Amino acid sequence: METIQACAIQMISGPDVAANLTNAERLIAEAASRGARLIVLPEYFAIMGQSDKDKLTHQEAFADGVINPAAPLQTFLSRMAREHQIWLVGGTIPLQSDQTDKVMNSCLAFNPDGLCVARYDKVHLFGLRNGDECFQESDTIKPGTLPVAFDTPFGRVGLAVCYDLRFPELFRALDHIGEVDIWVLPAAFTATTGRAHWEVLLRARAIENQCFVVASGQGGTHPNGRSTFGHSMLIDPWGAVLDVLPEGEGLALAELKASQLQRVRTILPALKHRVF
Repeated sequence: METIQACAIQMISGPDVAANLTNAERLIAEAASRGARLIVLPEYFAIMGQSDKDKLTHQEAFADGVINPAAPLQTFLSRMAREHQIWLVGGTIPLQSDQTDKVMNSCLAFNPDGLCVARYDKVHLFGLRNGDECFQESDTIKPGTLPVAFDTPFGRVGLAVCYDLRFPELFRALDHIGEVDIWVLPAAFTATTGRAHWEVLLRARAIENQCFVVASGQGGTHPNGRSTFGHSMLIDPWGAVLDVLPEGEGLALAELKASQLQRVRTILPALKHRVF
């Protein structure tokens, strides 16, 4: 692994896709100007609709790295990566599934040439019933089936999304994806669950996998009335929080030091001590 400056972008996305993309472009440019080479957008960065079905209107066929005017969200992400010469993890966007009433909640990663180098479809779909607060992602989203990681000059990067954080077996799927140096997690954690579990789960994933975690969240009250927890943060392999943005739009930035990753895995080689 090489040392790299990384950034988790925090947003408060709404139903206006054009406005969301304008905000994302501004924040990406700011992060790049501050030296970030790995930049992560939050889940639903492009649309947080008035209803869960709104994202169906903006679903795209997977362009697989080809610039396609019929795929404006993918074109936007490709252009941002290329213009700023960054590795960009594009939060999530709605991609077509084989069911007309459901989309894939997909996380795409782009290299500095603007090429899509990885696609992860969110595997675990959030469901919560807590009084008046009710969420059921499976009503409009089809789950993915496979863990995904990709190689970069600064290490192997794993992709996970929001509710996936509660399922440690995904992060230990080494037979499928190998040993990961940096896990990135775009998210839109609710304020209720975030207050209780967000930081402790993120730090646990970093500690048990002896890796960096870059978690990028939605962070505020959205036009549809939903409240998200924010607290986008970067965590080192010892479990220390390197930077955090509690709420509102903005950036959390930190240097991910290769020496720290090597040190933790050397002094306490827990990954090599795994039995099962």
